[in-house]
Amino acid sequence: MLLSIHHISLPIEDPLLKFLIEIIIILCIPLLLNKIKVPHLLGLIIAGAIIGPNGFGVLSRDSSVVVTGTTGLLYIMFLAGLEIDMADFKKNKWKSIIFSIFTFAVPFILGLVGGYYVLGFSLLTSILFASLFSSHTLIVYPMVSGLGIAKNLSVNITVGGTMITDVLSLLVLAAIVGMSQGEAGTAFWVKLSVSMVVFTLIVLLVFPIIARWFFKTVEDKISQYLFVIVMIYLAALLAELAGIESIIGAFFAGLALNKLIPHTSSLMNRVEFVGNAIFIPFFLISVGMLIDFNAFIQSWETLWVATIMLIASIGGKYCAAMLTKKTFKLTNDEGQLIFGMSAASAAATLASVMVGYNIIIGENDAGEPIRLLNEHVLNGSILLILVSCTISSFVSMASAQRIAQADKDNTVSGKSEEKENILLAVNHEATVDKMVNLGLMVKTASNKALYAVNVINEDANESSVKNAEKIMDTAVKAAAAADVELYPITRHDNDTAGGISNVIKEKEISDLIVGLEGGKGFSASFVYNLYNGYLRNKNINLMVYHAVQPAATVKRYLVFIPADAEMDAGFFHSMLRIWNIGRNSGAKMSFYGKEKTLNILKRIAKKASIEATFDVLLDWKNAIQTAISIEENEGLIIMMGDKGMHSYFSQMRDVPDLLNEKFNNNNYMLIYPFSKTLKNNTEKRSVSSHDDFAEIGKAIRNIFK
Repeated sequence: MLLSIHHISLPIEDPLLKFLIEIIIILCIPLLLNKIKVPHLLGLIIAGAIIGPNGFGVLSRDSSVVVTGTTGLLYIMFLAGLEIDMADFKKNKWKSIIFSIFTFAVPFILGLVGGYYVLGFSLLTSILFASLFSSHTLIVYPMVSGLGIAKNLSVNITVGGTMITDVLSLLVLAAIVGMSQGEAGTAFWVKLSVSMVVFTLIVLLVFPIIARWFFKTVEDKISQYLFVIVMIYLAALLAELAGIESIIGAFFAGLALNKLIPHTSSLMNRVEFVGNAIFIPFFLISVGMLIDFNAFIQSWETLWVATIMLIASIGGKYCAAMLTKKTFKLTNDEGQLIFGMSAASAAATLASVMVGYNIIIGENDAGEPIRLLNEHVLNGSILLILVSCTISSFVSMASAQRIAQADKDNTVSGKSEEKENILLAVNHEATVDKMVNLGLMVKTASNKALYAVNVINEDANESSVKNAEKIMDTAVKAAAAADVELYPITRHDNDTAGGISNVIKEKEISDLIVGLEGGKGFSASFVYNLYNGYLRNKNINLMVYHAVQPAATVKRYLVFIPADAEMDAGFFHSMLRIWNIGRNSGAKMSFYGKEKTLNILKRIAKKASIEATFDVLLDWKNAIQTAISIEENEGLIIMMGDKGMHSYFSQMRDVPDLLNEKFNNNNYMLIYPFSKTLKNNTEKRSVSSHDDFAEIGKAIRNIFK
């Protein structure tokens, strides 16, 4: 073994040693560069250049590197589509379109002028050359998202614009390739248009149907993750079949699964973790392996072409970002962030260059091939990738950190800090995952912990020590998968409701989630505990949850709100829980209530967007009829009040019977807001203010001013 290692030749071919070297680079580079405040993605690109075939030749850019690198590139685009807030995107779609026009047109014009008039390229070559600078790669998106500002307007505009600009630049590529090969006739354009429409319909309409069925049917976490990978590659393949680049397919796959993978779920945590730990770093290393510094030393023409490319790309992106900033009156930091995120050229640029380089349009007098894009452009594009990624990294991280700090400083806070402690009452193993997922969905982002309690009453045969340990172990693992700590609490008590009440007092619980067994609904014993136990505590927000399917697969919630509910002390706290469900799951929220209440919610929605509709119920006798119209994959949320619900569903005690009879095949939730203010609070408790939905708090406080 020692002899074989001693006689190793470069580049290294042993797969074990190759993988070890790459993993060591991925491990060490971020640790070293974080200490000197240098973005680690830049270090990974440089490391790839050093160990690559154009550096010391330690590793070759073989098929294994290309495959993992390609997956990383698809992963970046998939995450961008997956994490985009669809409600904000729809709200700001015109801003994204205008930005995409700026960021496509300005660099394109500069590139066209530089290619045709300065470098003397042909018209077709100049157009393809110009399109290289119109696209951009969201290479810094994972780091920006990690700072908690993925929902910032500038980020939303840039992500939306990326989809449009990349599609446009790749369409230019397809058109120029067809024209250079004499295929750009009417049939070519018809075929391209039809294939793109078919591709879009399949991915955005069929993929969600398949995914919703799969997530409802298969609960195995590993299978769910592998399904996501299959969807990414399948969409990428369909994109290539449609005549566009695979990265567009990956982005569309993210959009298709956007509402089915909640941002707070364990599946989202797995998707992000594997991508950021393995695939995306491999992509950055593979990009670095393309860099050939010798090309710039040996040829002044290459340096001249690279200079034109840098001016057109970086200068064009900066002008486009500043135009966007002025147009929408954004802050300086937001304008800089748009420039930083859009400055990086890697994915579409590299794809276009390689395609153009491989197209031979003739031969010179010496019999050498004349390429659509020559080797000077190829080498110049590699320098462009390195420089643009460097600028993108530094500018994006600097501006993103300032925005994150400003958001933190501007977070609305009340006269006293309000703690959020969510307690899950788990008694049945079959409901643990659904209970934990709801807890993850309704909690604020800053809250990294949940509590779970199981009350043991062996005399009543309600639980046992062994059963409690099994349930708690399942709950802890389910929360840990989403990077959230869950504190298990086991209590021995003759009364389940009494045991839970004691935990509420000891841990200063703000929200209690109690689960119903799927398919069973309200039992006589549960109804007794509800009215004679849980509801006697006026200091907690109580959520009674009935789940027959994963919350992520629910397309729409019907939310019924009683008259004058906004006058209750706990209304806004409960409404934040409902809002969080809409924001984290992407489900459409259909609110039904009195006009006065809905007007307040509309004002909040302008500041904290969710996909919502608001319908006035003048006659609450129609509430039951509206609720019964619920369809498959829809859920029901009823806000119960001390006053309101008595007149809406006949009597409050009739609600469980109604739910058992009509809604046993749907997810539903009863929310009982607290009716007393907490100790040490000097004003009505409204909304937890230390979370990334701080805009909800701002909107609510403005209402009460």
